[in-house]
Formats: sequence, C-alpha cells, structure tokens
Amino acid sequence: MDWQLSENAQHLSAVPAARLVDRTPVPVTGAWRPGDDPGSRSFARIGDIDAEAGGTIRGAVLAYETWGALSPARDNAVLVLHALTGDSHVRGAAGPGHATSGWWEEVVGPGLAIDTDRLFVVAPNMLGGCQGSTGPATPAPDGREWGSRFPRVTIRDQVEAQRRLADHLGIGRWRAVVGGSMGGMHALEWAIAHPDRVGATALFASNAATSADQIAGNALQIEAVTTDPGWLGGDFYDLPGHAGPARGLALARRMAMLGYRSQHELNERFERAWQSSVDPLAGGRFQVESYLDVHGNRFVRRFDAGSYVRLVDAMSTHDVGRGRGGVEAALARVTSPTLVVGISSDRLFPVADQQRLAAGIATSVSGAEPVVLESGFGHDGFLIERERVGDLLAPLLA
Repeated sequence: MDWQLSENAQHLSAVPAARLVDRTPVPVTGAWRPGDDPGSRSFARIGDIDAEAGGTIRGAVLAYETWGALSPARDNAVLVLHALTGDSHVRGAAGPGHATSGWWEEVVGPGLAIDTDRLFVVAPNMLGGCQGSTGPATPAPDGREWGSRFPRVTIRDQVEAQRRLADHLGIGRWRAVVGGSMGGMHALEWAIAHPDRVGATALFASNAATSADQIAGNALQIEAVTTDPGWLGGDFYDLPGHAGPARGLALARRMAMLGYRSQHELNERFERAWQSSVDPLAGGRFQVESYLDVHGNRFVRRFDAGSYVRLVDAMSTHDVGRGRGGVEAALARVTSPTLVVGISSDRLFPVADQQRLAAGIATSVSGAEPVVLESGFGHDGFLIERERVGDLLAPLLA
C-alpha cells in the first residue's frame, strides 16, 4: 500500500548510501497537525461521530482535496478512497504540507481515466487518519491529543464520516466511488449502505470480510507498535525529544511490506545479493533487508503510530455481512455497476477475495468472475500499474 518511487525500482546497491537511511531526528509523529502548512487540503467539520464500537469522536473534521469542477446539476462527482497508509493527495507534487507526491497521478487528471476535465474528484483522508482528518494525533476538544482516548473506529464509521462530507459538499449522489485495498472496503460499504447515492463502484484488490489470515498479520503489526516502550499506552505525543514508538512502527511497516509486494518480485529484484561487499555471515546485510529498512525509516517520518493501530484494527473488523444476514446477503444489496479487480500475485488480498465479491454482486460488470490484473508487483499492483488501472476504469466512467 505504498507507491513505487524511482529508487524502489533499482537494486539498493545502486542507491547512494546517504539516501538509504534518513539521519534526521525521528519526530514523535509524522502526522499533519493544525498549524502545519495545509498544502492543497480543505477541511470539513462533520460534527460528532458515535463510533460503532462505543465512544464519541467530538467535533470531527475530515481533510480532503478536490480536482475539477462540480457541474451545475451536481451529478459528476467521483469519490476516490485511499488505502491504509495513503492520504488525500491523489495528484500533485510533494512539497509544503504534502510529504509525498500524488499516489494516482496517471489515473486521475485531465484526459485520464478519472478525467478532471469533466469530473469533480473528491479524495478525503479517512477518519482516524493522520493527514488532516481527526485521529489520535489531533487535538481533542480539551486541547490535548486524542491519543489513547480516540475510539476504535470501523469501516462503517469512516463511511459515515464520508457521507457527512458528501452532504457538506452538497453531493447527493456520486457518479462513482472508487477505492483500492482499505479504500475498496470503504467503496463497497458505500455501495451496500447507500446504494441510492452511488452511480458506479470500482473495487481494486479488496475484500468483503477480513480473513483469519489477514487478521493474524494485522495483529502482529499492532503488537509490534504497542509493545514498543515508546508507545506509552498511546499517549506519547507531548514528551519533548521523544520519538514515540518509532522502532515498533518501523517494524510494523517492514512486516506489512511482505504482504504488499509479491514473493516473485522480491526474489527477482534482490535474489541473495549483499548490500555491500561484506558477506552477511561476516556482519554484512542482504539487499532485501536494507530495502525493508528504507521503507520503515521513511514511514515513521510521514505517519502516526496511533493512527496506524486504529486503522489496522478497522481493517480487521471489516465484515459487510455483520448485522446484515451474512456477506452474500449484504453483497446482494449492491445495485450499481461494479468493477471488481484482483491482482494475480496478491498474497495479502488474494484473488479468491475478489472472486467472492464478483460472484455475490449481481451488477458486477465482468460477471461472476473478477477482472484479474496480471502483475508481478503483488498487492501494490493497483498503485504501481497505473496506466493499466486507468484502462480498466475508463469504460466505467465513460
């Protein structure tokens, strides 16, 4: 659930050593916080959210970005929903307010599949996130960070927040709702909970209910963060010079990368190559170890540990069939034309997950079988194979 940067596409031995590890001090959180440069963000106050699992998020705010113009009839709006560690910055350069460049530059824009010359695109940062929306790192009404007081949130809570954003923008019906991975969970929940407000749906590398295997991986990542001595029960934000649970968060990220990328890609890219001329048996390292370290090191500088724990937990509790008579009964509620796409080498959300979606959604545009994108990049294929993703999306939005 990360995007492919230029240096990710080459062996790390070709990357200057100074770029492999960021030597600057690790911040207590990589979250965007009030007072920081807003960049391209707008903010919507959406009121109090009563969380499904209990507790109330008072005075919730969603950060979002938009592209294109809303038509006079307000019928050309497309909702684009990001994955676990993404944000609202779908397109645009990195710079003040935005740690990374847009994650779907070749999919969203003028003349592209999600054509901003004729469509109005809205991309929110999800509730509980750390890039402008209310989450553990943002101030609660008493002025202190929410921290451990931030309630557990579910996919349904996050979609309720997005529904309120739609109302705030005066959008009664989306032309389409599009999402991948965790964003696909949101898009599916939209199509089930609000079928009258969704004109079309696109689900990339997602599922209907999180499996035991997926929950197990999530549980280990949460444990990596919360057993770090710097976690402090989730209230680590106000200690001067404190890096929070940076080691645990970096470890969780390294663990997650093994699900995001395919076995084939890692074996082909790195083989058993050494990172330097020093044999790993003599204290050196393998290139693949350094690759994981690079991702962990970057991640702690742009994300928040509290958000990570809450969002991973939200993925684990995802089950569209909860309280609806089971998954198949819930999928039967979808009435919009729906594109279901799986990634051939995805070992996190394997194609069997998308087969269940396509078989259960009567309006699947490919019938009872999903469209399978042949890619060696694994789960992250929907973020990397952008031109091919655009080709799949274009007919749905024509």
